[in-house]
Amino acid sequence: MISPARRVAFEVLRRVHGGGHSDALLFDLARPLAVRDAALAHEIVYGVLRHQNQLDWLAQHFSGRQILTVDEPTAILLRMGLYQLRYLSRIPPHAAVMEAVELAKRSSKRAAAGLVNAVLRKVHKKELRFPDLPTELCLPEWLYTKWLKQFGAKQTRAIALAALQPPEKVNRAGFRMDTGAQTIVPLLDLKAGQSFLDLCAAPGNKTRQALETEIKVIACDRSFKRLLPLQQIGVPLVQLDAALPLPFKMKFDRILADAPCSGTGTLGRNPEIKWRLTPEDFTRQQERQIQIVKNAMDALAPGGTLVYSTCSLEIEENEDVMRAVFGDAPIAMHRRIPGTDPGDGFFTAVLRKNT
Repeated sequence: MISPARRVAFEVLRRVHGGGHSDALLFDLARPLAVRDAALAHEIVYGVLRHQNQLDWLAQHFSGRQILTVDEPTAILLRMGLYQLRYLSRIPPHAAVMEAVELAKRSSKRAAAGLVNAVLRKVHKKELRFPDLPTELCLPEWLYTKWLKQFGAKQTRAIALAALQPPEKVNRAGFRMDTGAQTIVPLLDLKAGQSFLDLCAAPGNKTRQALETEIKVIACDRSFKRLLPLQQIGVPLVQLDAALPLPFKMKFDRILADAPCSGTGTLGRNPEIKWRLTPEDFTRQQERQIQIVKNAMDALAPGGTLVYSTCSLEIEENEDVMRAVFGDAPIAMHRRIPGTDPGDGFFTAVLRKNT
């Protein structure tokens, strides 16, 4: 018999491999489970995704073969089993092995069950020396090299280790929000009665935070579906692409442009990102980010304040965007770095329009 937790964890990881998002998949598939089973499903999914290249190296170490030579369902089952056996002290080893073998029989070639069984029965908890720092820190080699150049060895290590832990969330009135994310809205210096445009608002937590001040809000996003939860609090919603000319005739006192980005500041929350990214992704959205800032500045009232933010740690999506729009003009910029600052990583730039 296969436990509901492991069955759901396997299905989520399989769909993540196909391009799905772990948080949304777990929300849907683990919701019917008992609390204890849902917690184990979350632990396995996020543990496997956070440690993926390390688990692949362990699979090779215990099997003597590259994990990439097996089919994807088998690779997922090996990662799941290795994570439970090496990282979770509360899991009985026989349960992790037996259920991985049963899942292999049901979801892959039957011969894979023998491989899964043979590899997992060799696993022990003795300390092993990983072959290199990217494997030790659970980062793709190219991203480790990039961060090493940008942040240095000590800070890169701190960022990588922070990405192996779930980030802290703090309760606000009616919703939970990442600690780092809560530092962005205060930079707008909102005052009662001001007009506020949230350009990339979904899923709406920063809009909700802004409404703690009595302001006039319009929330926008490319995806109207992702804006819908804000209907319950009576906020005007507009579907638009902020990289295109904005449809508003009025000017706004305050604008937040929380731009789409690579999300490298959120790897603890969205660990699959680090295995999907390529070096080219950091400039892929740069032109859209530049245009969003330009359109936001056009919509800003004289004397108004615009905050540009991303959950990216990358210069290409942050300082380079500011430089492309404003040249060498002095701008108040700040980066929150996981492992140094609590919560997710963010970049912010505070821009004011002269009267």
